[in-house]
Amino acid sequence: MRVQDYEARILALIDEMVETASDDELFASGYLRGHVSLAAADCELEGVDEVSALKARVDASLNDNASELSPGDQRLVGALWDLLQQQVEKDV
Repeated sequence: MRVQDYEARILALIDEMVETASDDELFASGYLRGHVSLAAADCELEGVDEVSALKARVDASLNDNASELSPGDQRLVGALWDLLQQQVEKDV
């Protein structure tokens, strides 16, 4: 799977959850969407097409910006990121 495909699938899963998501889930998904999109754009600019690189960039971005969130919100975003990755990889 290419970075663009992985990003598209993650964003589609986020879009699918909008109708039934709690306020916390909506917050986490919106926050995560920005990090995923930025990491994918960076990969594209640098000609990187390995999904592992995208995941590493998202992980690093979330870690580097952890001070923006409370510990509870960090756990919420991290759990959603893990769940979305599992869902995409299950579907492959």
